[in-house]
Amino acid sequence: MWRFGTVHDSGKRVLMNKGEVQEQGKKDMIECLKLLEGELGDQLYFGGKTLGFLDIALVPYCVWFHSYETCGDFSIESECPKLMAWGQGCMGIENVAKSLYDKH
Repeated sequence: MWRFGTVHDSGKRVLMNKGEVQEQGKKDMIECLKLLEGELGDQLYFGGKTLGFLDIALVPYCVWFHSYETCGDFSIESECPKLMAWGQGCMGIENVAKSLYDKH
């Protein structure tokens, strides 16, 4: 069963480890993110055409994606392009962007 903590736990393994543990963290993270991407499908947001609860709950993870990719030497975008586009779309909403850290 998927849960939010799975992304967090796998992210910690990517950021804080090397070798086999880090590789398993990357694998677990991509597995979770692909599941989310499948649920998103071709919709703009998880609830359809408008930003909803699930979008708000998940979008804070997007600010960590760059760190995961840098430390783990992998690309979330190449594995989950729709999910990355969703995250960029959410960050394009002024109130969302104001409330989250921008890596730039």
